[in-house]
Amino acid sequence: MDSPNERLHDIVIVGGGLVGASLAIALEPLGLDVALVDATPAGELPAVFDERSLSFSEATVNALAALGVMQRLDAAGGPIRRIVVTREGDFGQARLDAARYGREAFGQVVVARDFGRALEARLASVPRLQVHRPARFIGSEAAAGRRRVFIERDGQRIVLSAKLLVGADGTTGRVRESLGIGASERDYGHALFVARLRSDRAPDGTAHERLTDSGPTALLPRADRHYGLVHGVSGSEAAAVEALDEAAFLTRLQTCIGWRAGRLIACGPRSRYPARRLVADATTAPCAVLVGNAAQTLHPLGAQGFNLGLRDALTLAEEAALALQEPDAGALGSDAMLARYAKRRAEDRQRTLDFSDRLLRIGMHGGVLVRPLRSLALLALDHAAWLQAWLVGGAMGYRGDVPALCRSPMDRQRA
Repeated sequence: MDSPNERLHDIVIVGGGLVGASLAIALEPLGLDVALVDATPAGELPAVFDERSLSFSEATVNALAALGVMQRLDAAGGPIRRIVVTREGDFGQARLDAARYGREAFGQVVVARDFGRALEARLASVPRLQVHRPARFIGSEAAAGRRRVFIERDGQRIVLSAKLLVGADGTTGRVRESLGIGASERDYGHALFVARLRSDRAPDGTAHERLTDSGPTALLPRADRHYGLVHGVSGSEAAAVEALDEAAFLTRLQTCIGWRAGRLIACGPRSRYPARRLVADATTAPCAVLVGNAAQTLHPLGAQGFNLGLRDALTLAEEAALALQEPDAGALGSDAMLARYAKRRAEDRQRTLDFSDRLLRIGMHGGVLVRPLRSLALLALDHAAWLQAWLVGGAMGYRGDVPALCRSPMDRQRA
């Protein structure tokens, strides 16, 4: 039975980061009563919105523009016009060029903090959104076709009731645990350093991926004359690399990536993250669903994580819209709706997980005997049009059942 103090909503989203906030915006046209629960105090950005560089696929750029978020960025994103993949100790390279596919760019590089401000500004314009912030998720339970959600805010326990609970609270969030959903984890054995990097040459739209035995290094072309850096090092080296001063760190990077991006001259503050993968055993439970990193956390090589999570959110919004069209008032959050959602997301999710994991494993395999085969693979990728087309389609966010907002405005009109 509902408590007299229980707050009723159609949907409760736990987690106000990249995917949770995007979902709240995507649900706006449906006129639903939506609540967003986040631990960050009002007026502050969640920790995920730091100085790291986010690589948005073309599908993601299309969707965020349709949602009115891209227009609120303080600065334009840096276009990714080319992707060049090389491997330490191997000959050959794989070079993907957007112009070859009739595109100006494969996607854009956006600073996470700038994106966070744009999302917050757009969220503030959503009329029926109830924001609980700062609030801590405590747990949940299924009850008579609804999900009761327990949170703590200002030292008080609050009970929310919703037809659908959405866990968008990240890799270490508690929603998945409260639903009794297990997960498989994999530690890749290296750490990742993220920073803003300056070269004596301004980025020309080329993203560089350098694969080594100890981890991948990526340079992402930003629009502010800097590169977004992701530098992988072995776990045994991580502490020593973290202790390096700026000059020594730049020397290390120059040795790793060579002179492809020119002479490296400055590096901003570095953040360190573990390199691991987490895949939830299921993405749905009675009246509940997991999206984004709560459902699957990927290694950043290939820049698939947020792009995949956003497609989770957009597909869920589409399924919510379809449920509202059904005569059954309980269709929103029903087992049937969640089964459709899971089926639609299955192909994209599995193919993206496989792509990310295999690319990393191939790149880090240090065996001398496999080097000739790996070099031939890079050469094949550089010359085989069909193989490039397959890779490019995935890199731009077009895998499986693609949400409508991911398509270009012209393609949406045709549909």
